[in-house]
Amino acid sequence: MNAAFGGTHRADSYESSTVRPYAVTGGRVRSATSDLPLEALVEVLPGAVNSYGLPPEKRAILQHAAHNYVSVAELSALLRLPLGVVRILVADLADERYVTVHTSTPVNVHTGHGGSSSGMSLSVLESVLNGISAL
Repeated sequence: MNAAFGGTHRADSYESSTVRPYAVTGGRVRSATSDLPLEALVEVLPGAVNSYGLPPEKRAILQHAAHNYVSVAELSALLRLPLGVVRILVADLADERYVTVHTSTPVNVHTGHGGSSSGMSLSVLESVLNGISAL
């Protein structure tokens, strides 16, 4: 950081302001899988933390998520990068098998799998509501 922002420069600090966001993403404003929710949790896969050849922004994501699950919103704040940029970087890391992203997508009660067209049927939800009301 620079002194004008009330901080001191540390060798291990990450300077996100040195590169424009569009340069970090290669000019992309979205990717096929970058519509991640704010609360999506990022988990680093074993061996990914020691990955060489990645840009500094991706390495920073791996370092922050190495020991705990970290949400996409938290990563955006920690890296001081726009949320859209972090979504693209996390999606890239997931595509490259460095991280797993955990979202809260509904699970279909019939198949047990999540997806955009899955979800509990109305009759199941009504049964749950009736059961809770009966308590």
